[in-house]
Amino acid sequence: MWTVATYVLKNRLAGNKRYPLVLMLEPLFRCNLACAGCGKVQYPAHILKKQLTPEECFAAVEECGAPMVSLPGGEPLLHPQIVEIVNGLVARKKYVYLCTNALKLKERLHEFTPSKYLTFSVHLDGQREHHDFSVCKEGGYDIAIEGIKEAVKGGFRVTTNATFFDGTDPNSVRGFFDEVMDMGVEGIVLSPGYSYDKAPDQSHFMGRARVRRLFRTILSNRKPTWKFNMSPLFLEFLMGDRKYECTPWGSPAFNIFGWQRPCYLLQDGYTSSYKELLETTKWEEYGAASGNPKCANCMVSCGYEPTAVMDGFGSLKGFWGMVRGNFRKYPDAAALKALDEPAAHEPALAQTEKAACGVGGSCES
Repeated sequence: MWTVATYVLKNRLAGNKRYPLVLMLEPLFRCNLACAGCGKVQYPAHILKKQLTPEECFAAVEECGAPMVSLPGGEPLLHPQIVEIVNGLVARKKYVYLCTNALKLKERLHEFTPSKYLTFSVHLDGQREHHDFSVCKEGGYDIAIEGIKEAVKGGFRVTTNATFFDGTDPNSVRGFFDEVMDMGVEGIVLSPGYSYDKAPDQSHFMGRARVRRLFRTILSNRKPTWKFNMSPLFLEFLMGDRKYECTPWGSPAFNIFGWQRPCYLLQDGYTSSYKELLETTKWEEYGAASGNPKCANCMVSCGYEPTAVMDGFGSLKGFWGMVRGNFRKYPDAAALKALDEPAAHEPALAQTEKAACGVGGSCES
């Protein structure tokens, strides 16, 4: 927290209007899953075989200067040099979040060294049945849980990362929060899904009204045992309590094609340098306020959490709201009543799994 706070204040005092908080560094697109809502693994085989070298990763980190580096993908643990990449980033005192589905975490854990700079961010999309449906792999939840427990036991920092779509049962999500906190993870990361053009399942991405209703039901009336590894102001944004605009440059993305314009979620071309990305991207053409249809329903963390973080450290009012949010339980009688309602689209879950997992015979079991 202190590192991020001083970083934000330093940039504000320097008069910098655009600066990154988290570098989304994708070392490869290859994965050992084919999730129904993912748009990252639908590339042709020759693209999926490519990967960044450690030197390319380090150069991007130095060029960008963000204090935090997220390693998504694809599945980073499939990269043969991922340990070298992580060690190099830790040596540079970057806070690294290695995003993994944890299918290979247990077997590769011994190659890593616990550090305050390294966190395994394990992809879990809810309780066992929902997660296995979401990732199209029966037993995926149990394998991930084994990896989480081994990592926690080994002294590693661990968080969970969940993406929720239309039809999600709020009661199941709240039960999921109880389960992962009992495992000893540091906190929970969550976000609504983004409608990737390449995603096999396009029918369960939510509009903004549904996002707010779902997350208000989930996040109101919180239990004191729940810990979130996110800005409480961003969670209030998901609940509809705050209005934010996207900060697309807050989470710039670098991958095998270069610097992705404009952000981690949208691919409107690439630049060869971070400076070119900042100076030549028409930022006014992105975000919900721009009228860009690709941004209309987006409320995803990589675009809006930077806004919330900058708000939290940018003024006394924002800072107080952030501190207060860490302790609030958000009592809401209407949200509590909504938990007694049947999940509006729950039967569609099995249909989604059947349809999405049938694409290209990609479902594993």
